[in-house]
Amino acid sequence: MLRIIHQPTEARTELQRICARTHDDQVVHKEATVREVLQTVKRQGDQALIRYTADFDQLTLTPEQLRIRGPELDAAYQQVSKEFIDAVRVACRNIEAFHRQRMPKSWVQFEEDGVVLGKRYTPVDRAGIYIPGGRAAYPSTVLMNAIPARVAGVQRIVMVTPPGDSLTLNPAVLVAAQEAGISEIYRVGGAQAVAALAYGTETVPKVDVITGPGNIYVTLAKKLVFGTVGIDSLAGPSEVLIIADSSANPTHVAADMLAQAEHDPIAAAILITPDAALAEKVAKEVGRQLEGHPRQTLTEKAIANYSVAVVVDSLETAALLSNEFAPEHLELEVAEPWDLLEHIRHAGAIFLGHATPEAVGDYLAGPNHTLPTSGAARYASALGTETFMKHSSLIQYSQTALQKVSDAIAALTRAEGLPSHGESVRLRIQNNPGASNRSPLQDPDSEG
Repeated sequence: MLRIIHQPTEARTELQRICARTHDDQVVHKEATVREVLQTVKRQGDQALIRYTADFDQLTLTPEQLRIRGPELDAAYQQVSKEFIDAVRVACRNIEAFHRQRMPKSWVQFEEDGVVLGKRYTPVDRAGIYIPGGRAAYPSTVLMNAIPARVAGVQRIVMVTPPGDSLTLNPAVLVAAQEAGISEIYRVGGAQAVAALAYGTETVPKVDVITGPGNIYVTLAKKLVFGTVGIDSLAGPSEVLIIADSSANPTHVAADMLAQAEHDPIAAAILITPDAALAEKVAKEVGRQLEGHPRQTLTEKAIANYSVAVVVDSLETAALLSNEFAPEHLELEVAEPWDLLEHIRHAGAIFLGHATPEAVGDYLAGPNHTLPTSGAARYASALGTETFMKHSSLIQYSQTALQKVSDAIAALTRAEGLPSHGESVRLRIQNNPGASNRSPLQDPDSEG
């Protein structure tokens, strides 16, 4: 079922097709639907949330039921195992420790003549995180979005997530939220949830930044509200690219490919190797591990339609193809991964060596698993504390320093035709000894 490609031209064409797998003609139609949802929620608030939940999810809500209350939060702890709670706490410690290392630092620099320059980082006031429902529960995604926001110093973090049958929410998700420091949770999903966070309703607060993955409707909604609020990224379906040599275990490689494919029917799992025999063994092993797989139908679709093994002439060629694809997750299952790393330029997260499956990073290593997809790793990075922060430039000039640069500023303001900019400097220095009294309104070559 896993196709094997030997021709470089065919490989490039196929990788380009996989990378662009979400660019279909239906997106335009879906975007029109999302625009209508956004505008309706903006105008009608809670009433629109209730109606869209009934229309899209076939669930009846009241405004009072939108927010998850204390008893339901408390009850979640009784519905999960102690092992799960312990695992969440290990993940919380690791994720928090990693993101504390990533905290941007404010700084100032003192220069000559009383010039002070710097940068000051401050968190946003409110952040909203979207946690998808549907095919699986994602407590790990709660941790990966909430903990960096808390470390960044965001004072109010709210979470939205679609309700399941009988309006229930997955208890593992509720426990993860509380362990990550979130108690303000709303049972609403889809584009309407993004609209509520962007514009605010009678019940759901307006936030400054929205993060978290979702389906195409959620992604389009985030795209359309960007500018009203900040967003983390436009996440597409998940993907892994594995570069492996003859030292790799084909059973492990196949398992890593299936770990990605089981996310979604359009998830992508790609193997690039200079070892043709390894490619054959991995293809057979993928088929074997798919037998009786709990998520067999959707996983088979991902393997059949958006997964491939590519045989190349060298690891350097493998790195070249990987850079062109710019994968969300990149595994280097080779004998010398740190040597190969020197050839890697574009990847969301890089997993080095045979004992580092992607699952380690997905759950508890510490680095964030919210990563750029669909080639965006060429210019984008993982979610982090900086996603929830912004920086202000700090500038202070003394009278002496301002006088020294006044002629240069005047020349620039004349070139741009903005005389009042120059006047704002001249008026401050005109009474100082040695200061130029020439107005930027005047041509420097003219008399008087």
